Formats: sequence, C-alpha cells, structure tokens
Amino acid sequence: MNAQTLEEIHAALDAGRLVPYMGPGVLSLVGADCPIPSGPEVLVEKLTAKATVPHKIRKNLSAAAQFIENFKHRKTIFAVMTEAFKPHVEPTELHKWIASWPKLPLVVHAWYDDLPQQALAGRDNWGYVQGVSQAEHLATWVHYFNKDGSRIEKDAEIATAESWATVLYQPWGSVAPEGNFLVSDSDFVEVLTEIDIQTPIPEKVQALRADRNFLFLGCRFMTQLERIFAWQIMKRSSEKHWAVLPETPTKNELKFLERYNVERIDIPLAEFVAKLAPQKAAALV
Repeated sequence: MNAQTLEEIHAALDAGRLVPYMGPGVLSLVGADCPIPSGPEVLVEKLTAKATVPHKIRKNLSAAAQFIENFKHRKTIFAVMTEAFKPHVEPTELHKWIASWPKLPLVVHAWYDDLPQQALAGRDNWGYVQGVSQAEHLATWVHYFNKDGSRIEKDAEIATAESWATVLYQPWGSVAPEGNFLVSDSDFVEVLTEIDIQTPIPEKVQALRADRNFLFLGCRFMTQLERIFAWQIMKRSSEKHWAVLPETPTKNELKFLERYNVERIDIPLAEFVAKLAPQKAAALV
C-alpha cells in the first residue's frame, strides 16, 4: 500500500466518507481456533454434517441450504445456523477500531456473526437493519433494531432510523438478536429479483452511501452473489473504493475490481489495520 492510498483512505475516514464493508474474512483476526464459521466453506461443512446432501452441492452453501430446507424444514436451517454462530467471540481489534471512528455514518456487515453489534455497543445514537428471509417474513425485506437489540415497530422504522448517527446494515441477517438468516438459494433469489431496482436495500442505506467511499475488509468477490450484493449496495456512491485482498484474485474478481474502480490493497488484513491505526499493531500482528 503506497503513501497516496493511505492518505486517500485517511482523508475519507476523517471526512466521514469511508464506509467499512466487512465480510467473513474479518474473522481470520480471531485466530485459527475461531469457534464460529469464518467463511462459506466452513459454514457449509456444519450444515452438511447435520443432513445428507448430494455430493455435487456439498460445498455450495446456498444450494446445500436449499436442499436441507426442501427435504427437512426451514426450522432445520435456523437451528443449524443458530448453533454455528452461538459461541461467544469478542470483537477483534479491527471491529473495535472501526467502532471508535468519530464519524461513522454507515457500516456494512455481510456475514452472520454479531461482532459488529458488540463493538458498537458503546457508541451513542446508532441502530441496525438486517435482511430477513421471505420464507419466514413474507413481503418483508428487513427488520430494524435499536442498539439494545429491541425490534422497532414497522410504522416507526423510517423515523427512528433517520435519527441514528450510525447505521449498521447486515444484508444477509445475523445470529443476533433474532436469528435472521438469508442463506438458501430461495432466500437470495427473492432479493436478487428486486435488488436491481434497490427495493430490498433500506432507504436510509441508499441515502448514506451517496458520495462515499467503500472499504472492503475480509471480502472476496469470487461468486456472482458476492459481486452482486457488493455492487448493488455501493451503487450510486463515489467513484473510488478500496479492497484489502492479499489472496490471489480470480479473473472474475479482477474484472469486478476494475469495473467498479476498487483499488486492491495487497497486504494481510492485520498489517493493513496496523498501518492505518498504528496503536492497534501490537494487538493485531
């Protein structure tokens, strides 16, 4: 990461224009013994350990979840997902660092753990919005929650969210507080049918992303699902973004980064945070 990139990110952060977009790879900072799934490949193993799934889809998370949902029950998916993300894990120094930003209008978290909620607990005036499954909440795209985890009544959602200084957006749901999970093929098909016209994305999120820069942390863009969600969430934002991606990108990832002007930062996540927040170096590296 060169000095210019570092300066640009710092400038966006200081101006309140930087939006962290966290994926499952952030859990790598917990360590090798992380008790909750740190990626789709780990999570699908937990799902298929609880139910017999055809060999050809055993490593495909959404397809395996759909098979289990079809031949077992949606309750089986809920139970396995809840159990998988039930162990308590303390927020990493990265979560705590993000939560300490003076200007933090929007955080996007595209995984199922509750570490962001924990990290943000000490902030004032914030709340969160989670995607919910149409299979469980027909004709409903999202639920709104106060910082204490209490659900906001439907007719008060928009007005309450307007008052928040920080919004945590979890498009795939989360284990806390209610166990909302978008994980099966049918869950995502429902959203993808409407996402191009932005219907599933909360109005508050659409407003906050305008003219802001996204910083992707612990994210990959290997699947079409990952790419579609990333693009649709950052649509109509600024023209410059960054992604910490030390792994060798696939051809599709490179095309995605180039198409949407996402600069790849080719260093480990812990090293990146240590460079942006030197005081965290000892805890991360």
